[in-house]
Amino acid sequence: MRDTYKAVEVYESGRLRIVERSISEPGAGQVRIRVEACGICHTDVATVTGTYPGLTLPRVPGHEVVGRIEALGAGVSQWKIGQRVGVGLLGGEDGVCEPCRRGDIVNCQNPVTLGVTVDGGYAEVMIAEARGIASIPDELSSAEAAPLLCAGITTYNALRNAGLRGGDLVGVQGIGGLGHLGIQFARRMGFHTVAIGRGHEKEKLARDLGAHIYIDTAIEDAAAVLQRLGGARAILATGTSGDAMGRLVSGLAVRGKLIVVGVPGDQIQLSAFPLVFGGRSIYGSLTGTPIDSEDTLAFSVLENIRPMIETVPLEQAADAYARMMQGKARFRMVLVTGQ
Repeated sequence: MRDTYKAVEVYESGRLRIVERSISEPGAGQVRIRVEACGICHTDVATVTGTYPGLTLPRVPGHEVVGRIEALGAGVSQWKIGQRVGVGLLGGEDGVCEPCRRGDIVNCQNPVTLGVTVDGGYAEVMIAEARGIASIPDELSSAEAAPLLCAGITTYNALRNAGLRGGDLVGVQGIGGLGHLGIQFARRMGFHTVAIGRGHEKEKLARDLGAHIYIDTAIEDAAAVLQRLGGARAILATGTSGDAMGRLVSGLAVRGKLIVVGVPGDQIQLSAFPLVFGGRSIYGSLTGTPIDSEDTLAFSVLENIRPMIETVPLEQAADAYARMMQGKARFRMVLVTGQ
C-alpha cells in the first residue's frame, strides 16, 4: 500500500490544488477511511473562499464522504476494517457544551466540522471520529449515498421533525440540490406535495420527482395559490432567494411553518401580520446526527429515493466545484476516486 495519498486542498482563498500527503494513523477514537465518493455541497463555498469563521488554510473541503474503514484507532470497537461508512458535516461533538449536555448534539458549540475544523473528503484518505460516522446500506452505491449525508439528511430531518401528519399540504420551494430530494421525501412521507419553482420547464421534473402540484412563480403568486389550496401546513425553503422565501409566509395555513434549510445570500424580508394573525412561524433546520444519517439512508432505500448526481474524478475537483457554483450541476456533483 502507498504511504501517500492524493488530496485537493484550498491553499488560498478561491484556489484549489492537488497535493500528495503522507498517510497518518488514526488517533484514539478515530478511524481512517479510504474514500470512495465525496459530494460537492454549496456549503463548501465557505471553505473554498476562506470565509468560514475560525478556518485556517490549507484545508481539504468536503463533508459528504463515503468510503471503507482501513484502520482503527485505540478504543474503537463498534466498527470493523472494510466496513463502508459515511460522514456528514458534523463529524463529532465536544460533549460538554450546554446544547450537548441537553442532548442537542446538532447544535454543539464546538463541533468537529468536516472541511472546516478538520480535513474533509476531497481526498483519497480521511481521518474521522468514530462517533461521527454512519453505516452505509448495501443497496446504495457510494456515489448515491454521499449527497444523502448532507442534502438528504437536511431535508429528511426538517420534514419528519415538523409535526406533520399524512395528507398535510406541504410546499417545497426550489428544485435544486436540496429541493429535488425534499420533493421526494415529502411525497414518500405521505404529504400533499407542492413544488414551487420558477419557469414552466421545471414542471415535468417536479412531477416526476413526486410533486402533486407545481407552482410556477414566474406567472403565479405562490402564496395566493397555496391559500386557494387551503394553506400549507409547512413549506420547506431550499432556494437561494431570501426575498422569495419571505413572501411564502402568507401561503401558510394557520399555525403553519416556514422551514429554512437553504441559506440565501440576501436577507429574508418578513411581514409581521401573517406571523401574528394565525400563529405562523419561521425557523431553520440543520442536518442531523450520525444515527439520523442512517435513518435517512434507510428511508431512501425503503422508498427508492435517490439523488440526481454527476460523478467526476477527484482530480477534476476544481472544475466540478466551478460547475456547481455556476448552477450547471443536475443536481449534485460527486467526486469519485479510483478505489
